[in-house]
Amino acid sequence: MRTRWIVLALSALALGVIGGAMLSPQPARAVNRDMVQLQEQVAQLLQGQQDLRSALDSSNASLKTLVQQQVDSVNHLSAQMSSVEKAVQEVQATSGSRIDTMAQQTQGLSDNLQDVQARVGKLSQQLTDMQNLLQSIDGKVSGGAPAVTPGGMNQGGANPAGGPGPGAASQMPSGGGSTPAMAPISADTLYQNALRDYNTGKYDLARQEFSDYIRNFPTNDLASNAQFYLGEIAYAQGDYKGAISAYDNVLTNFPHSFKLADSLLKKGMAEQELGLKTAAMRDFRDVLRRFPGSDASRRAQAKLHEMGVPATAASRTSPH
Repeated sequence: MRTRWIVLALSALALGVIGGAMLSPQPARAVNRDMVQLQEQVAQLLQGQQDLRSALDSSNASLKTLVQQQVDSVNHLSAQMSSVEKAVQEVQATSGSRIDTMAQQTQGLSDNLQDVQARVGKLSQQLTDMQNLLQSIDGKVSGGAPAVTPGGMNQGGANPAGGPGPGAASQMPSGGGSTPAMAPISADTLYQNALRDYNTGKYDLARQEFSDYIRNFPTNDLASNAQFYLGEIAYAQGDYKGAISAYDNVLTNFPHSFKLADSLLKKGMAEQELGLKTAAMRDFRDVLRRFPGSDASRRAQAKLHEMGVPATAASRTSPH
């Protein structure tokens, strides 16, 4: 029995020694291994953080490069837009003079056409009169009577009473018929000479010829054209007040002239040259109101645009 208790005590002691060994702290070697693993993990974390920072720095550098490229592109585009805007301004500055030159050439062609039409009409009337006269002469000759001209002269230059008429030779044209007394120069010739001198820049001579035309042929169809060209000559020579006066004469004295729209337009342009902006705007708007769709209205619209007047304001009805 005693031996049994001794064995049990020894067994308990052995178990206590084993349990104590198991519950005792780990040896220093195991602790060092854990520390090494922890240090390796920390080093890995630090390396990963450094790699992430490098990647972020690289991304920021790329983004900064892209932003700089975009800024350079915007600056380049802005410079190009400035060049385009400058070119547009230069075109607008020169287009006015080009349009004026083309309009002047068109006016010359139009006036030449009007003059040719008038001359054709006169020639047709003269041809009709000549044919009637020849028929009358043929009828009288075939009837055995001497052919008497409307001036009372027969073909031999004598009057019906038998004696030669005074000035018979000067009154008999080579064509066999009499014509009324004419001015030293015809209206057509005078107008053509004036228009030719105007188109070739001989303004002083053209002014005198157009003035002579108005004075000698005030009721002819082209009298208003001659008055308009007096304004054009004054405008070309920088006499804008004289040009306004000449254009006003067309507007006042020739209410049915083909030059009304052009006269009103050029009056506004002369006023603009004198700095009379309000009067010029009024006349340009009158052109739009009175002559819509015409070449003069398009030029008036361009002038209003140059003056900075909005299109809506330019299309309103003039107060007068």
